[in-house]
Amino acid sequence: MRHTWRWFGPNDRVSIDDMMQAGVQGVVTALHHIPTGTVWSPEEIAKRQAVIAAMKDGAPSGLKWEVVESLPVSEAIKTQTGDWRAHIDNWIASMRNLRAAGIEVICYNFMPVLDWTRTDLAWRRPNGATCMRFDFTDFAAFDIHILNRKGAAEDFPEDIRDEAARRFAAMDDARKEQLAGNVVFGLPGAAERFSMEDVRALLESYAPVTDAVLRRHFHDFLEQVAPVAQEIGMRLCCHPDDPPFGLLGLPRIMSTEADFAERSAAVDLAANGITLCSGSLGARPDNDLPGMMDRLGDRVHFLHLRNVRREGDAIRGSFFEDEHLGGQTDMVALVAAVLREEARRRDAGRADAAIPMRPDHGQDILDDIGRGGQPGYPAIGRLKGLAELRGVETALNHSVSA
Repeated sequence: MRHTWRWFGPNDRVSIDDMMQAGVQGVVTALHHIPTGTVWSPEEIAKRQAVIAAMKDGAPSGLKWEVVESLPVSEAIKTQTGDWRAHIDNWIASMRNLRAAGIEVICYNFMPVLDWTRTDLAWRRPNGATCMRFDFTDFAAFDIHILNRKGAAEDFPEDIRDEAARRFAAMDDARKEQLAGNVVFGLPGAAERFSMEDVRALLESYAPVTDAVLRRHFHDFLEQVAPVAQEIGMRLCCHPDDPPFGLLGLPRIMSTEADFAERSAAVDLAANGITLCSGSLGARPDNDLPGMMDRLGDRVHFLHLRNVRREGDAIRGSFFEDEHLGGQTDMVALVAAVLREEARRRDAGRADAAIPMRPDHGQDILDDIGRGGQPGYPAIGRLKGLAELRGVETALNHSVSA
């Protein structure tokens, strides 16, 4: 595997020097300051590459921008409204500019409205570490009583509705504000820009968009971007829904193995690939991560390796982000499946035999706590995860002689 690290740009609390000391081999980043739907210019791409290439003292870092995460797909494209055709043209132009700069992998998602959803951004564990958590009942309290989404109550089982009502009644204004802020943090862009009215307006724009409609719109998008990617040597990899089940009445079309297989077959080109995120997909008990890697590995262009612990057996339920070798995904079996796929690619002479991987998320530990970093992206917690994953990979590749 190619060991990479997500970096949010010059304002990230984790520096280029930190990444070098962590032993990463490549950088995963994006131009978050550029508005969605507009073109990423060669100049802006080159500027980011130059920052990555230098340490604080000006010495060369030896690091390169290897994966884009993400080149945003606008809500206009997903709903096929407004300037959606121009947005696709701009997405393709950005892709061409990135490839001309030497970048070969773009991770993106097709999730409506929310890029990810959590109810806690710093949930305390017994050892004092903190992590991100999705509490299904707290989310119901937000959806039904804070957002006041029309029809929300009917989307939850009776016992969850009743408990959500009790929890909401016990919340003071500060807790209500905190819960709402945690949920909307997963909106693209800066969370503070979005009020409950903004969220309601975004949800209303999806009123006519069913699962079937969103699938059709996604296929329309792929039919335009994937052939260009194939032509220029770019690998596209869609990220799964996070969490991988229905929320807020929105469609979900990237939550299961069947979803990924259908999207891959819709435009059957090698460039049309998958980001296998073990954390997102692992939040569903019916997703077999090692098996998915074995069966879909030919199209896996990027790996997010993290673990979650589900708090029940329901498809829709609570979970928290566990340690990388904790949780309910057999990470050793998953890494073994990745190494089998890489061996197949080497035997086939593929140039992309080494699949880029990043230690996704991590628990805040030691000096991460109170540092004020991006939720889910602590320096030390991810370093610990990377070290554990690197150890598993090394052990599986080690040949023991009798």
